[in-house]
Amino acid sequence: MTRLFRLAAALLAGLGLTALTTADPLQVGELPPDFTLEASDGQRYTLSDFRDRQAVVIAWYPKAFTRGCTIECKSLAEHSESIRQYDVRFFMASVDPLEDNQRFAEATGADFPLLSDPDRSVAKEWGVLIPVVGVARRHTFYIDRDGRLLKIDRKINPATAAEDMMATLDELGIPRRNAEP
Repeated sequence: MTRLFRLAAALLAGLGLTALTTADPLQVGELPPDFTLEASDGQRYTLSDFRDRQAVVIAWYPKAFTRGCTIECKSLAEHSESIRQYDVRFFMASVDPLEDNQRFAEATGADFPLLSDPDRSVAKEWGVLIPVVGVARRHTFYIDRDGRLLKIDRKINPATAAEDMMATLDELGIPRRNAEP
């Protein structure tokens, strides 16, 4: 699948068709589409449940058990305690079946939820679905306590995903837990 994904992405880019591979992108300041998705921890998460309670980060990734996604997930897993120092709930999300994400979470040591969107409806609404290959783009969405989109990071380095996420949380002014007011 990874080889097919790279070939299709390269072909689309070569043809100048990358803009046709996703829905209209979300814009900073908007309320992103709500969703309820099952996660690797056995829970169901609804985005709007966090509104007025906590900031949210959703890191979409293409495919469980592929090289870059494994590196990214391990980065977040290795630094999850540091990320949790912020007043934020973070997730990874993909169009993989729930069972694949459960095995992937276990294999990578992810102690945070991996959301599954196997019917691809949320990925499509969020503008991350690549229809030709049926996977999500590697984009990370930062959402404030009010439920508004603060930032979309479209240039993810899997090896430094956690450090980059924490730098972005600082840049966006997301407070740390137990921080002085």
